Amino acid sequence: MSLAERPVTAPDPRYIAAMGGAEWSDRLRGRFLAFEGPDGSGKSTQIARLQAWAQERGLPLTLVREPGGTAVGERIRQILLDPIHGEMTVRCEMLLYMASRSQLVEERVKPALAQGSCVISDRFVGSTLAYQGAAGGMSEAEIRAVAQVAIGGRWPDLTVLFDVDTDTAMQRLSPLLDRMEGKGAAFHRRVREGYLEQARRDPRGHLVIDASRSPDEVTTQLMQGLQAWATA
Repeated sequence: MSLAERPVTAPDPRYIAAMGGAEWSDRLRGRFLAFEGPDGSGKSTQIARLQAWAQERGLPLTLVREPGGTAVGERIRQILLDPIHGEMTVRCEMLLYMASRSQLVEERVKPALAQGSCVISDRFVGSTLAYQGAAGGMSEAEIRAVAQVAIGGRWPDLTVLFDVDTDTAMQRLSPLLDRMEGKGAAFHRRVREGYLEQARRDPRGHLVIDASRSPDEVTTQLMQGLQAWATA
C-alpha cells in the first residue's frame, strides 16, 4: 500500500486549527518538498499531520514515498527492503533507488506539480546521499551524476530534515526491521552525519528540525519553518 493510500490518524481538530497557515498555505502550491531523516525520526507522523492541515486549508497535497509510489517502484521496493537480499551491493542499491525515483518523478511528481499541487516525498536523493553515500561509501559525485539523469533535474524546492540522535531513533524502530533498518547503530550514525553535512553545505535548501522533541513540538517547528520559507 502506498503512502498516499495509508489511513491517516489526524490529531485533535482543535490542534490542526491552532497550526494556522491560512494566510500563507497557498504559497506551497506547485512546490516540491522532500522529507528526510534517519529511520525512527518520526517523519510519518509529521507527514500525516501536514496532510490533515492541508485538507483543512484546502491545499492540494500529493504524498509519495521512496522507494515506491508507483506500481514499478513498489516492486523495486520489495527487492530493496527484503532481508533475504543481504548480498546486494551498495552500487546496486543506489541504482535501484534511482530507478524507482525516476519512475516516481515522471509518473507522479511532475504531473502533480503541473496541476498546482504541493508534492511531499517521503525520502528523495538526500536519502541516497546519506545511506549509500556517507554510510555506504559511494562518492557523492557518482550519486549526484546518476540522480541528475534519473530525476531530469527536478530537485526538491526544499528538503526538510528531521534530525534525531541515533540512540533515540533506534529505540523508536519496530523490532521487525527491514534490510536497511537492520544495518546497525554505527551505520545509522554515519547516515545521520551524512544528512547533517548536506544541510551544512546547503543551508538555504534545508529546514532542519529537532526531531528528538515531542510530536507536538516537532510539528510546531515544522510549521514555523515552512511559514518562514514560504514567505521569504
